[in-house]
Amino acid sequence: MGWKWNTTKHHSKEEVLRHKEASLAARIESLEVEGAALAERKQALSDKAAALEAEVKELGRRQKELHQQETALAERIAVVEGHSTQLKEKLARVGHMDADALRSELTQALQSEVEAHASSAALKVVEAARAKADMSAKKIVLEAIQRIASEAAIESSTCTIRLEGDHMKGKVIGREGRNIRAFEAATGVDVLIDDTPDVIALSCFDPVRRNVAALALNNLLKDGRIHPSRIEEVVDKAQKDVHQTISEAGEKAVIELGIQGMHGSLVELVGRMHYRSSYGQNLLHHSREVARLCETMAAELGLDAELAKRAGLLHDIGKVYPDKTEKPHALLGCDLAKKYHELPDVCNAIGAHHDEIEMNSLLAPVVQACDAISGARPGARKEMLESYIKRLATLEKMAMNFKGVTQCYAIQAGRELRVMVDSTKTSDQDADLLALNISRQIEREMNYPGQVKVTVIREKRASAIAK
Repeated sequence: MGWKWNTTKHHSKEEVLRHKEASLAARIESLEVEGAALAERKQALSDKAAALEAEVKELGRRQKELHQQETALAERIAVVEGHSTQLKEKLARVGHMDADALRSELTQALQSEVEAHASSAALKVVEAARAKADMSAKKIVLEAIQRIASEAAIESSTCTIRLEGDHMKGKVIGREGRNIRAFEAATGVDVLIDDTPDVIALSCFDPVRRNVAALALNNLLKDGRIHPSRIEEVVDKAQKDVHQTISEAGEKAVIELGIQGMHGSLVELVGRMHYRSSYGQNLLHHSREVARLCETMAAELGLDAELAKRAGLLHDIGKVYPDKTEKPHALLGCDLAKKYHELPDVCNAIGAHHDEIEMNSLLAPVVQACDAISGARPGARKEMLESYIKRLATLEKMAMNFKGVTQCYAIQAGRELRVMVDSTKTSDQDADLLALNISRQIEREMNYPGQVKVTVIREKRASAIAK
């Protein structure tokens, strides 16, 4: 019996413990539910607080806008009141004026308004004319080329060969003209033999072929053996020599400038520039000068000096393209640079240096400016220093003859005219009209390359002394 009683007591303790554990678990579950409910309420309160904060900000913004609107409205009211006061004063003044004085004042006001409208209309007409002037500009350029074509063609397409005596002309001509025909066929140049003593002229628009012919003819005259088979042999050797000279000139230019990784075909085209000139300026010397200017300017501006130097050297590469094409040399040079895998910024700078395409990089205006600097500086091209200085002085003197002009400066190698005017005698509308009149007089009375930009500067200075 004792054993049974102990077992029963043991079982009752276990049941009590299980009951307590179950009660505790239920209490924990209840607390967790209450905790979740509290967290939801906390989140809801947080959301409400955020919404209230947003509403407060929105109210603040609206209040600020209302304040700004009130300020603007007050300013407009002040302006209107000022205008009203001015009108009242004018009416009061008009009421005391006689008919002649009133007519005079109205005439002056109408004249000022008409002049302002006329100046604005004139500027609009000029802008419209510029937009439609492409064809007219081409005609003007063609007429100018026709006027100087004879002189330019003679200077740029012929060279002379000195002879030991007139008897050498017969050797060059050969029996029944076979030697001269063989020479012209082999070189592609025209041999001009006239009554000029001891001189033979070679004519060809291709400077490379002209130099090949000159070298071959000099070698034939030194050798003395002139016949068709010998002519072909000497011309072939001269072609190889000139080609070697072209390659060496291109490599020398690239090495001197420190340009790396340029395609061999581009290097050869750079060398061909050695035999090409533009307005009397050697094209290779011009391109090397532009390259150095571009390098310096790009370094000052914080741009890539190496790319700028590369673009400067190649900017006129289209001028020596061997095949005939009607494309502008800037676009042709851009296509060649793309063909030989130059970087896009370099290609764009080459194509845009004459505004043929849109400038997409900062290198393009740098190349354009350096090209203008190299070509327009005194002595670079066929323009005498005296005439250059005289043109600058004429520009300044011409502008000084206009009413209201105080000072005048010709800058940018005569490509821009800065005109300073008296602000008390010249209004903004008068300044626009003055720039137009000066530019028209320059067009009528002067001959100049390119364009001349007229800039009228009207500056008003106010000063006071505090004592």
